[in-house]
Amino acid sequence: MFEHKELVEGTWPWAYQALCFSCGYFAYDQQDMLQYRLYSGFIPSILIHHLVLLICFTLALYRRITINYLILSLVCELHSVFLHVRKLRRMAGVRDAESRVVKVEWILNWIMFVFTRLVSHILITGKLIKDASKFEKGIEWPLAMLGMAGMNLLNAFLGIDLFNAFKKEKKPQQNNPKRHE
Repeated sequence: MFEHKELVEGTWPWAYQALCFSCGYFAYDQQDMLQYRLYSGFIPSILIHHLVLLICFTLALYRRITINYLILSLVCELHSVFLHVRKLRRMAGVRDAESRVVKVEWILNWIMFVFTRLVSHILITGKLIKDASKFEKGIEWPLAMLGMAGMNLLNAFLGIDLFNAFKKEKKPQQNNPKRHE
């Protein structure tokens, strides 16, 4: 299942359709964020994240190669569920860092971040490096490595942002005198 030929030339059942759906979702999300300015920062990492995915996914879908590799890379999007849960929790006004809900959400957030964004991408990058000589001459391997390098860099920035959000969320509770009443 994880042999080079299967990952590069093969397509698991429903993988092509799943990648098409994901590509459409990322394109829509990118357009929505740009239209309604739902991003922050001088160079918004979420927009770069979507751009990298759209370039890699579109080329893979067009050429019908590396579909399975890209399906594996989508594992990191499982962590996005917990980023959305955090956003919804905060929108609902649940912000007490000492509450069980917040603690469980942060634990699950960190576990998913480590396993889906770090471990899985390190394994995929390692597999790409290990199988480099098996790729035909052309754009596939350099594009795959560039895409993974970009995603790994973005994941590092996301980890830093997540850590800063965690510290910030904990800090107001420590300085709040009403907490001790």
